[in-house]
Amino acid sequence: MFKTNGNCLIREYDSEKLWIEPWGENSLRVRASYTAIEDWDWALLPKEDIQVEIQLKEDVATIVNGKIKAEVKSNGQVTFYNEKGKILLRESENTYQLKYGGRELIPHPGSSDYKLTLRLESDPKEKLYGMGQYQQPFLNLKGCMLELTHRNSQASVPFVMSSLGYGMLWHNPAVGRVNFNLNVTEWTAPSTKQLDYWITAGDNPAEIEESYASVTGTVPMMPDYGMGFWQCKLRYQTQDELLEIAREYKRRKLPISVIVIDFFHWTNQGDWKFDPQYWPDPEGMVKELKAMGIELMISVWPTVQTESENYQEMIEKGYLVRSDRGVRTQFQFLGQNAIFDATNPDARHFLWKKIKKNYYDKGIQVFWLDEAEPEFTVYDHDIYRYHLGSSLQVGNIYPSKYSQTFYDGMKAEGQENIINLVRCAWAGSQRYGALAWSGDIHSSFEVLNNQVRAGLNMAIAGIPWWTTDIGGFHGGNPDDPSFRECIIRWFQYGVFCPVFRLHGDRMPMQKPIGTTGGGQCHSGAANEVWSYGDEAYEIFKESLHLRERLRPYISELMLQAHKKGTPPMRPLFYDFPNDQTAWDVEDQYMFGPDILVAPILKEGQRNRRVYLPAHADWVDPYSRKRYQGGQMIAVDAPLERIPLFLKNDANLPIVD
Repeated sequence: MFKTNGNCLIREYDSEKLWIEPWGENSLRVRASYTAIEDWDWALLPKEDIQVEIQLKEDVATIVNGKIKAEVKSNGQVTFYNEKGKILLRESENTYQLKYGGRELIPHPGSSDYKLTLRLESDPKEKLYGMGQYQQPFLNLKGCMLELTHRNSQASVPFVMSSLGYGMLWHNPAVGRVNFNLNVTEWTAPSTKQLDYWITAGDNPAEIEESYASVTGTVPMMPDYGMGFWQCKLRYQTQDELLEIAREYKRRKLPISVIVIDFFHWTNQGDWKFDPQYWPDPEGMVKELKAMGIELMISVWPTVQTESENYQEMIEKGYLVRSDRGVRTQFQFLGQNAIFDATNPDARHFLWKKIKKNYYDKGIQVFWLDEAEPEFTVYDHDIYRYHLGSSLQVGNIYPSKYSQTFYDGMKAEGQENIINLVRCAWAGSQRYGALAWSGDIHSSFEVLNNQVRAGLNMAIAGIPWWTTDIGGFHGGNPDDPSFRECIIRWFQYGVFCPVFRLHGDRMPMQKPIGTTGGGQCHSGAANEVWSYGDEAYEIFKESLHLRERLRPYISELMLQAHKKGTPPMRPLFYDFPNDQTAWDVEDQYMFGPDILVAPILKEGQRNRRVYLPAHADWVDPYSRKRYQGGQMIAVDAPLERIPLFLKNDANLPIVD
């Protein structure tokens, strides 16, 4: 029943194979199947040789790797313990009455595919964080049901961190669901080949996060320009318009690091090149921007229109996602589109060659990978099939492979410090330079409130580079006083996000300027920092300069993210795990080790309560008043100011 193979503990019973083996320090990888165990490297890096202690008895077997121990009973039930002997997780038991156990692989008749369920006993008092980006007002996920699938503004990154001292990665890109119920945690995948997850134990959140980063990879070092201000709107329609905006920033002596050309600057979707009617001299444009110290970012979509010059070749070579039934139209936007298959390595090479010729060789070295879930017009995953398999079984890997397409190509050109903005991510995306953003969200205080939680859970899920469309994407009239207040508060929050980026589709809509190619799409209203009136402009201007003053501090945060996987923005409990109140605060966060940020998330709010974690002193940088930690205080928040506190004697230039 029990045996070993090297440092792997194996249980075999009635055709089921269960493997438990070390995968990183204090960590174990668990796989089970009724066929051969597969070595899919979905997110995990290759394992290193680690010495463990394995004991085999007739009725029980154990494997110990540092601070974690797994115990397997003769009935197959698996329990995980920390080094103090405390239970971290345990599979539900197969009892005579209920007749189901912790793990089930139920075959689909006539196939080699299975419906997978993993049931784990639940501690009702446990707090859970991570899992990626969901548009909801919850940081603690206990009691939540989450889809394990991507949508526009939803990124499923299935790593969860527990207040009990463990982290768990659901190492399976199948579409599915997880329920973090009070009585049981249940992971499900309707169609898959095997059970595969990774678990680690640690004494604090930082140790758990760093262990996770060590086995899935860390971000590159962020380039210097990535730490500045990114200007964007839907959408600059011509080369002249974009250059004039960049020149105006320089005339006003405003900091700007990146400016963005959004979608439909191209001729057709899938051509991946400038429409020369509206962008006649890309090389000259890039040269002028670089002379101003501004990087140009270009939007890329994975959609390939039937009229594209590349469509037929990509069909013939199998470079497009297939449809198992129905017509091969996977996305409808100004035409019928199929989607580039990022899971096919030959397709990735094909796309990069196009990107290199039409953009990279013209001096463009940062890309906006939009529609990266990918966005299907209808999310019926049983229809779509990738090179790697059915979307039901592998669909969640897509955004990671999309980022890899560009990362590998740029790396081959000798580029270092790679960063690309991408609308979705999965476990491991971070090592491909993925900067995730929260998608096409609405422009409101309610949605801003959700972004604070979403960004912190993305950080815990191992995606340290994250941002939002400041002001939200859908709606928002620059002349509306209510929206002006919303975007001011959002802008202040954006200063203390890993990337500081303005974007949105502002109202009223501007008409298209042509009927073909890059002229077909509308543009939003103006969305520059001077577009919102004098009061907002002065606040924006101070925020821009504050971000610049903090660049040395932010650079150190990015170095730690690169070296250890430390997220620049993180919940209070990350830095103060021994303060139980810190685990319950959901609308504040730490930006690095020294800055506590308490964003304003309600219209008309001019003060708020702020919790100052224990085991530290705190200084209000505006008043210089000092507070002892471990208390809740009332703080003034006039429109021009976001509440901030500096830990202990941190000397940072919040006030010029």
